[in-house]
Amino acid sequence: MSKTALKDTRISVLVDQNYVHAYVLYYFGIRFFDYSELTLAQVCKKCGLKVEQVIREMEDPTHLREADLPLMSYPIDLIIEYLKHSHFLFIKHKLPYIARLVESFKANHDDYRAVERDLKIVFPLFVEDFIQHIYEEEDTLFVFINSLERATKEKFIPTKLYFLLERNSVQKFAMEHEVHDDEMQGIRNITKDYSLHSNAPLHVKVLYNELKDFEKSLITHARIENEILFPKAMALENKVKQLFFEKIKFN
Repeated sequence: MSKTALKDTRISVLVDQNYVHAYVLYYFGIRFFDYSELTLAQVCKKCGLKVEQVIREMEDPTHLREADLPLMSYPIDLIIEYLKHSHFLFIKHKLPYIARLVESFKANHDDYRAVERDLKIVFPLFVEDFIQHIYEEEDTLFVFINSLERATKEKFIPTKLYFLLERNSVQKFAMEHEVHDDEMQGIRNITKDYSLHSNAPLHVKVLYNELKDFEKSLITHARIENEILFPKAMALENKVKQLFFEKIKFN
């Protein structure tokens, strides 16, 4: 679609053609469901935005998404920074957007009234549990791994390192992490695996696609932790233990 055609297209049509357009609009402070009957040009004028800039983001929204990086080759401290950045995107961008979609969800369709009711109860609980898990992970696992990393590069006090290794274990963190690997099962059950009828309302289409995309991001995130972070962390832990035993052997 040409730039001129995009300008003159109603918001509801733009979002129906590509649900990612709804997220781009949200990024600019526009809730698509509040302006569905206006054209893009009309909405931009009303909100004081440059329509050309909005169109650029619609045509190439890649910077709003996580980058596909060769993480296997990264040192462990950079992997942790990448994961923390992903946490930031989840908590500050994606979840608030989806939460707003859920809050403003009006099914207006018999097939989705129960979904509307259940999601409005379950999704806030999911968000609360998810954020708590994220912060616990950063405050425990990531702190432990960073401490191990420092122990390989700096002089360490054997007693402090001993208690650090006694209190923590990468294997234990990995086992606890498995419990959270399918956090969206309840939401999948409510939405019947994001199943959409052909006559589903536009709001439902956008919401289901965003939930599905978010789950894909979580699966990728969990895979990075399980297949890259934890193996590297276990190798690092073994290295630190070896350094510790060599240190006390000569004391």
